[in-house]
Formats: sequence, structure tokens, C-alpha cells
Amino acid sequence: MMDAVDIKNRASVRIRYAETDKMGVVYNSNYFIFFEVGRVELMRSYGMQYSDLEKAGYYLPLVESYAKYINSAYYDDYLEIEVMLKWDFKPILKFEYSIYRNDELITTGFTTHCFMSTKTMKPVRPPKVFVDSIVKFKKQRDILS
Repeated sequence: MMDAVDIKNRASVRIRYAETDKMGVVYNSNYFIFFEVGRVELMRSYGMQYSDLEKAGYYLPLVESYAKYINSAYYDDYLEIEVMLKWDFKPILKFEYSIYRNDELITTGFTTHCFMSTKTMKPVRPPKVFVDSIVKFKKQRDILS
């Protein structure tokens, strides 16, 4: 078994009017959409796209989610989403998020996902296509270090 791997990435969003409430504040459920933006871009950074996973016969359903709202974000704010995946090659993935406006922390949170077969709709071990993308990323990163 390989050592655990830490992968970090950043993505950004600009707040649209439709994402705010009557007070002009970003509506709370939108942070989970921002988490998804960060998670998708993190996966893309190590060569894995959700569509690749689905074509290979796997889903990555949400098992648990949490957000802590620290400061408000508003219409037209530019937010940076920092995402961290610490993965130890087990069937569960936990992504951790920090969202910033400039250097001000707005929100933190996490989402936990498991691998699921599209055929049986039951949890499965991490698929080879996913493991291979992580191993390749880790090797490339180790070479550059």
C-alpha cells in the first residue's frame, strides 16, 4: 500500500446576483456548489474528471457535508476556493475547503464521498482508474520535488 497523498488546489468564482438573498448576501446552500467547483478542479488537477469516473462505471456520491460560515460574501465578490484532499487509498474521500475573499476567510467545510458502482449502486473499493491517476500525480510531483 502506498503512503497517503495530500493534494491541494485552488479555484475561483465570482458571485452572481442569483446566488444572493434579499439582503445581498450569498445564500448558504451556494457554498456547497462552490465546494463542488473546488472539488472538480482539484480532481482535474491530478488528471481525473467526474465524467472519466462515470464512464469507467463509478459514482462518487456525497456521504457527509459540513460548512462553517465565518464571514459573509456578497454580489460580485471574487472568491478563492482552496481544496485539500488527504487520501490514504481507502474507499472514502474527504475533501476539506477554505473559501477566501482576498485574504479574509469566509467559509470552511468538508465533504465526504465514497466510491459506488453504477451497476450495483453499492459502495466499492477505489477503482483502478482513480488510483492510477493519483499514483501518476504523486510520481510526477515527487520527481519535481
